[in-house]
Amino acid sequence: MTFAYPGFLWGLLAIAIPIALHLFELRQPKRLAFTNVEFLREVKLVTARQRRVKHLLVLLSRIGLIISLVLLFAQPFIPAPLSAALPNDAVQVAVDVTPSMQAGVEAEQSAFEQAAEQARELPTAFPASNRFKLLNSSAYSVAGTAFRSAVDQLQISGEGSSLASSLAKTNSAGKNQQLFLFSDFQKSGFPRSQLQMLDSTTQVFLVPVAGVATHNVYVDSVLLNDAFVRSGTDVALQIRVRNGGKTAAENSQVKLFVGDRQVGAFRVTVPANGQATLAARVQLTGNATQECRVEVEDYPVTFDNTFYFTLTPSPRILITDITSGGLPATQRLYSNESLFAYTHSRGTGGASLPTAQLALVQELPRIDVQLREQLKQVVQRGGSVVIVPPGTPEAQASYTELFRELGVGPVQWEPTAPGQKPQRREVAMPSRQNPFFRDVFGPQQRQATLPSVAPVLRWARSGTDILKLREGEGYLSGFQSGRGMVYVFAAPFSGEYSDFTSHALFVPVMYRLAMQSYRSTEQPAYRLNQGSIVVPAPPVSNATEQVAKLVKDSLTLIPTQRTVAGTLQLDIPPGMREPGFYTLERNGRKLATLAFNFDKRESELTHYSADELRQMWAGKPNIQVYDASAGTSVAARYRAERVGTPLWQYCVVGALVFLLAEVLLLRFGTRRQSAAGQPVAV
Repeated sequence: MTFAYPGFLWGLLAIAIPIALHLFELRQPKRLAFTNVEFLREVKLVTARQRRVKHLLVLLSRIGLIISLVLLFAQPFIPAPLSAALPNDAVQVAVDVTPSMQAGVEAEQSAFEQAAEQARELPTAFPASNRFKLLNSSAYSVAGTAFRSAVDQLQISGEGSSLASSLAKTNSAGKNQQLFLFSDFQKSGFPRSQLQMLDSTTQVFLVPVAGVATHNVYVDSVLLNDAFVRSGTDVALQIRVRNGGKTAAENSQVKLFVGDRQVGAFRVTVPANGQATLAARVQLTGNATQECRVEVEDYPVTFDNTFYFTLTPSPRILITDITSGGLPATQRLYSNESLFAYTHSRGTGGASLPTAQLALVQELPRIDVQLREQLKQVVQRGGSVVIVPPGTPEAQASYTELFRELGVGPVQWEPTAPGQKPQRREVAMPSRQNPFFRDVFGPQQRQATLPSVAPVLRWARSGTDILKLREGEGYLSGFQSGRGMVYVFAAPFSGEYSDFTSHALFVPVMYRLAMQSYRSTEQPAYRLNQGSIVVPAPPVSNATEQVAKLVKDSLTLIPTQRTVAGTLQLDIPPGMREPGFYTLERNGRKLATLAFNFDKRESELTHYSADELRQMWAGKPNIQVYDASAGTSVAARYRAERVGTPLWQYCVVGALVFLLAEVLLLRFGTRRQSAAGQPVAV
C-alpha cells in the first residue's frame, strides 16, 4: 500500500492529544456521595474498574478517528501493475458519431449509446482535478462534470468522418499525452494512417464497441438506363442493393416510391458482402422534380433503410444548325423529335447560338472572326460543336484557324487536283464496345452495308474515335476543348463526298452527338459528407437575392456559396446531419429539390475486432486496446491497471465507526442515579 499524499502522515502526531487528555483525566479525583457506607468498599472497587475500561475504550476510539482522518487525507491505495504518470495536458477523448454507430450491440443498446456511456465514466478513473477535452465538440479542456454534459449532447451525424476529423485536432506536441478513441472501427473508414502519425509518447487507448455480426441490406445506387428523363414516358431504373453485413439476408422487401405513390415492390435475397440488381420502370407526370425513395425492410440495422433521390424531366436540348444554303438533312432529323429545340441559321450563328448546347457548322465557305468567337464560347461553357468541313480549298484557311483556336489538331487537308473526282472509301463497322453506340445495334443476321465517304481531312490523334475508315483513319472523332467537346467529320455531307446522310447510321449518330452535349450539373442524389455540390442556378437581378438557403421542415441552413458560370457551388454546412429532401431557396423562390443520403461506406459493417486491433498495433507499446464488451468498464480497467485500487473509502468508513463508538461510550457508559437516589454502576 502506498499513499498519494504521504505528507499528511505527519498528522499522526495528533494522536498525542487524546493520550495527553486521557492521562490528565486520570489525575483528577472524583467525589462520589453515598447514603449508606456499609457497601462503600464494594461500590468503590466496581466503579474504578469500569471507569478504567471506559476511558481506555474512549481513548482507542479517539486514536482510531484521528488515524482514519489522517489516512483519508493521505489517500492510500494499492499500486497498479502498470505505472503511469498523470497526463501533462487534458485527457483527450473522441467518440465516433458516424451513422454506422447506430448499429446495435445488444437488443436495447446501440454502439453509439455504449460508447457514450463508457466515455461518461472516464473521469472516475482520474483525480477530481484532472481536465478532459472532447475532440468532437470543443478544443477547450473542461472539468469532469462539464465533460459528461458535453458527451450527453453528442448526436449521430452523417456530415463527415468523425474519427478522422477528431484526430486532426489532436495536440501531440507535448509529452505524456493520453487519447481515448471510442468507435466501431469500420475497415472502410478507420483512419489508421493518422494514428501512425501521432507522437510515440502519446498513450492511445482504442475502445472497440462494434455490434454483433448481422446482415445489413442497403441501397448502393440507383441507375438510369437513359440520360434523359421524359415526362409521360417509362423511365427504366436499376436499383442496386448490397449486404454490408456478415450474414445472408433472406427475402428482404424493397419498395420504390415516387412522391407518396408506391410504384414497385420486390423481394430479394442478398448473400453476405454480396449485391443484387433490381429492374424497375417508373413514369413521371408534369415537368416538376419528383421526390423518389427506395425503402428496404431490414432489421435490426435500420439507419440506412431509406435511399432518397430525385427525378427531373430533362429540358429540351438547344441546337443551332449553321449552313450556307438551303435546309440541311439535319433539319428534318432534329425537328421531328420533341426532345430537341432546333434552330436553323444561314451563314452566322444568329441569336440562338449564345445559348445553344449543340452548334452544327456544315460546309460553310468561310468562318469569320465573330463566328469563331461564338463557337469558342459554346465549348467554354460546356457545349458541343460539330464541324462538317467543306470540299472547297478556299475555305481551308479559315477552318484551320478555327481548329487551332478550338484546340483541335494537328489537322491536315487532303490534296485535291482541279477537276478530279473525290475517291470514296468505306466506313468501318463501329465497335459494339464503344459506349457511344450503347443499345444502338441489335442482333445482326448478315453483314451490314456501311456508308462510303471521300475524306478531305485527316488527323493523327484525337480524344475519342467514334467512326473510322477501314484503313484505320478517323471519320468522326471528338476532341476535348475547354469544358465542352468538338466533333469533326473527315468528309462533307454533300452527295459528291458522302452518302452518310442517307444511311441508317446517320440518325443514331447525330442523335447521340446532340444527347452528349447535354450535361446536367444537378445529380439525383448527394452524400452528406460530400463536401461541396454544384447545382444550376439562374442569374440574380440584384445583390439582395444572392443568399441561397437549404430548408428541411423547420431547419434552415445557409451554406457557404459562390456563383460560377451560371452554376451555384455550395459547401455542405456542418449542421446538416440528417438524410432526406432539402429545398434550395433564394429570396423565397425555390431553385431545386436536393436529396441527401448517408455515405454508403457507413453501411459496410465489417469492422476490426479487439484481437485484430491488438495484432495490428503489436509493435506500438503506446497503443492499447480495451475491449468494451468484456464486462468491465474502460474507466474501471484503466483505474485497476494504471491508477491502482484506492482505499480512501475504507478510511471514511473507519472514521465514522470510531466516531460512533465514542458517542455511544460517552452516552451509555456513564453512571446514572436509581429511583431511590442511590448511585448505580452501569
